[in-house]
Formats: sequence, C-alpha cells, structure tokens
Amino acid sequence: MSLSNQLVFFFSALGAFNGFILALYFALMAKKKNFSNYFLALLLLMLSIRIIKSVFFYFNPKLANVFIQIGLSACILIGPFLFLYLKSYSNSKKSNWAIHIIPYITAITIVGIIYPYVEYRKVWQLWIVTGIHFQWLFYIIFSVKYLKPIVRKLKGKEKLKNIDIWLLSIYFGVFIIWLGYLIGSYTSYIVGALSFSFVFYLMILLFVFKTAKKSTFFQEKEKYKNKELDHETIEHIKKTLSVLVKKELFLNPNLTLDETAKELKVSKHALSQYLNEQLFKSFSSFINEYRIEKAKELLQTKSNYTIESLGYDSGFNSKSTFFTNFKKITGQTPTEYQKNL
Repeated sequence: MSLSNQLVFFFSALGAFNGFILALYFALMAKKKNFSNYFLALLLLMLSIRIIKSVFFYFNPKLANVFIQIGLSACILIGPFLFLYLKSYSNSKKSNWAIHIIPYITAITIVGIIYPYVEYRKVWQLWIVTGIHFQWLFYIIFSVKYLKPIVRKLKGKEKLKNIDIWLLSIYFGVFIIWLGYLIGSYTSYIVGALSFSFVFYLMILLFVFKTAKKSTFFQEKEKYKNKELDHETIEHIKKTLSVLVKKELFLNPNLTLDETAKELKVSKHALSQYLNEQLFKSFSSFINEYRIEKAKELLQTKSNYTIESLGYDSGFNSKSTFFTNFKKITGQTPTEYQKNL
C-alpha cells in the first residue's frame, strides 16, 4: 500500500473508530441519562458502521458480503436517529421513537433475507441502496423544522448558544456525509468515509470546547426541557402581557426580564419560557418589537423629531441599537420609513 493510500486509510478509519468510542460514551457514561444522548449515540453508531464498511471495502474489495450488507443496512437508521435527536431538543411533545425505527429495522431485515447481498448485488446497488439514500435525504429535509428556532435567531442576528451551534453542526455534518456518498458515486467511494472523519473532528472540537469548563456534557441543553408550563400559567401570562403595552414599560431602556416578570406577577423563568415556547422570541426581541412600534407611531404623529431622539424616546439606549432593530423588523431604515409615509 502506497503512502498516500496509507494516509487515506488512517484518517478515514480513525474517524469511524472514534465514532464508536464517542457513541459508547454517550450511551454509557454521559451524566445526563436521557433519550437525546441515546439518540445521538445510536446516530454515531450507525454512521460509524456505515463508514467502517466503506473503508475496509475500499481497501479490500474481497470483504465478506455479510459485512457489506450490515454496513449498507445501517444507513436506513441514520436519518431517523438524526430526526429523533433534533426533535428531542424541540418543545413539541415526545414522539413515539418506535414508529421511526422498528418498521425500518423490520423492512431491511426482511429485504436482507429475501435478497441477500451475496446473491443480489445489482439489486442492492441499483434499488435498495438508492432507496435507503432517498429515505436518508427525506429525514434530513424533514428534520429542518426543528432548526427553525435557531434560524430565527440567525435572521434576528441574535447570539447563538453553544447548543444551537452543536445542533447545526450535527445536522449539516450528517448532510455533508450523505452528500459525500452521493458525490462518491461519481468520484471515489472513499469520499463519504473521509467526509465523516472531517465532520467528526469538527464535532470533537465542539465537544472539547463545551466541556472545557463543565464536567457535564450538554450543560447548556435547553433549560425548559421536561418543565412544561401548565395551561393556567400560559393563560395568565397571555392576559397580563397587555399590562406591558398599557403602561409602556418597554420605554424604559434598562427594562429587564426580572422587572417585567414582577410587574406581570409571574416568575422570571415562566415568562422567559412562555416567550420562547409560545411566541418563539427572546425577551429582548419581544421588547424591541414594541419599541419599534412606538417609534413608527412617533414617526407618523411627530414631524419635529430627529431620528436619534426618536430612538431614545422609543426605549432604546443607543442610536446604533435603534437603527439595527428598526431595519431588522421593518426592512427599512427610520429615514426610509419616514419618507414612505
């Protein structure tokens, strides 16, 4: 084996091996024993099985057919485990994971028995593997909806949490690996394996970054997980939010979540959770929207306002913050909005 081939084998196989190790960590050693960790462990396991099969088959075309069949079959669970992992971080009710896993395991087992790879290579290459890759893509597309809160933050230019970055990395990592196998059909079969190693080490960097100061992985996991607001609290907050408008509390540039919660007679945690889960907004975004509405009202009724003073009178504590938020919410600068009135 040439030096270049040795390097390719080393990096592609090392990624798969480390994937097994990390999958084992999440399954057995992670301090937070919850389904999200198990879904991630199984996702990594399925990817690692698929990759290790690719690596050994690439360098040893005479690899036993049973290992090839197992490696290809593992692909059918990559998409479902990605979907279940991202869903476990959403605020929706827990899904029945069995309906996304058991039917596929049953189907691929039956297909494997009726059409074993050793006898039906062309059937696997032309139909079964193609079908699995389409199913994988379907779950990649289907999982996008659980990234919408993160996309809203990006559009609103809000700072992403570490967990947001992690979930995006997992999602796009799986997509890149899928794309690697798609491209591999036209370039080289090893592209998928190498893409996994590349993505894997990016994930490792995030892992080290997130655990550098804290012993528990995913310390920044969604703080509202498993703490649903009861119907009474939701209705109470919904009604009392009108107080915010009537008293124009948002005109205070130093208004905090704590002060607002006290005014509404709810806990700070409950108010924050309500805004995030029911309105899909952070506290600052919620308040700034009211401030912009006030600014628009002043632009329509007052002609002697300077743009800068208008921002301060609307509750913003700086000109730049006012301009940024006005443009973000209305799509126009205050001056453009004033000219179009």
